[in-house]
Amino acid sequence: MTESTSLEPARGQFSRPRFFLLVLAGAYPLITTILYVVRPFTEGWSLWQRTLIVAPIMVSLMVWGLIPFVQKRFHRFIHPGG
Repeated sequence: MTESTSLEPARGQFSRPRFFLLVLAGAYPLITTILYVVRPFTEGWSLWQRTLIVAPIMVSLMVWGLIPFVQKRFHRFIHPGG
């Protein structure tokens, strides 16, 4: 038997780099939109205070929205050959 030296995942195996790219593509516009929405209500706040509001919103939208969407919609792309 020969070992595979390719960086491609084995048949049907989860591809972290592909998943990363899809989540990044969704997270960037999501966090940008949240920051634009929150900004008028948090004028004059410190960065840590603004982050305290934004982080739970962002994580909630990712855990219950973005990540399940990516996993379902792009299953074949993030599990190549499967």
